Amino acid sequence: MLRRILNTGLFLGALFCTLPACTKTIAAVDGKGYSANTDVQTFIDEMVDEHAFDRDQLNSIFSQAERRDDIIELMSRPAEKRLEWGEYRKIFLTKSRIEGGVAFWEANEAILRQAEEKFGVDAQVIVAIIGVETRYGGNTGSHRVIDALSTLAFDYPPRSKFFRGELEHYLILAREENIDLLSTKGSYAGAMGYGQFIPSSYRHYAVDFDGDGVRDLWDSPMDIIGSVANYIHVHGWDLGATVTTPASVSGDDYPALVEKGYKPNTSVGKMQASGITPASPVPADAQAALLELVNTQGPEYWLALNNFYVITRYNHSPLYAMAVYQLSEEIRNAREQRQQALND
Repeated sequence: MLRRILNTGLFLGALFCTLPACTKTIAAVDGKGYSANTDVQTFIDEMVDEHAFDRDQLNSIFSQAERRDDIIELMSRPAEKRLEWGEYRKIFLTKSRIEGGVAFWEANEAILRQAEEKFGVDAQVIVAIIGVETRYGGNTGSHRVIDALSTLAFDYPPRSKFFRGELEHYLILAREENIDLLSTKGSYAGAMGYGQFIPSSYRHYAVDFDGDGVRDLWDSPMDIIGSVANYIHVHGWDLGATVTTPASVSGDDYPALVEKGYKPNTSVGKMQASGITPASPVPADAQAALLELVNTQGPEYWLALNNFYVITRYNHSPLYAMAVYQLSEEIRNAREQRQQALND
């Protein structure tokens, strides 16, 4: 496993020797990195008291963690907040990403089928999430996770509490899964692997689908696919159910429905009575949300059902969920066309 520590040596052996009984330690490097930060020292106190980490080892780790201004800048302007749907869609609905999805599906067809059966999540959605997140593993991140999480925990006040918790999870995760704290790379938010799991999600939702005793989200296709499927399953996916459908609007009531947000909040029957017409049949008693997405030609409207909301639990953005949905449909259609061509 590329991300595993397979050798010991004084440094690596001591790095993960986190119980009081360990005898090898590393001297802290004073005055460098984050180790001299008073908030970091308080955090280290908590990790020692609550999780039995070795103080010298944590001081050494944080002396090598670096503040990254580019991470703060990226966190302050994510694409989901600065782009309209028409621009956002162009990033993910591309020929290369569709073809890559077909290739990924075909290469992992048996695993995807197994995951669909075990977790009840449609294979096309699993593939699309991995495609949106990392181009099927082509870009799993270039930032050291320890730098990203330290920067956001101690130098990004708007979300410092959240990322302090993620940093805690990361240290524990490294101990649980034997992950190299200092070399592991991920996104600017500290997300890791093909599916871009933040540390708390890694600990809570990643699964050892191949049964080898570790949950490897970089090098095990079974763990990667199984973990994404498990995440979506736990959040309430309904296999084969409608995700979203286009809708037309009329009258004066639809703006108020849009304002309610993207969590299903109104029955389709009530929406129809308010001038909302789905493009495809949806049960009148189904709960849905009305989305307004701005495309290059103007606004477009969609009814978002439970499965759409489940995708937003992976990334809390309706733009993200719509990109996953539309990419999943394009991949499925392209795969079916390919199979039909091979059979002709």
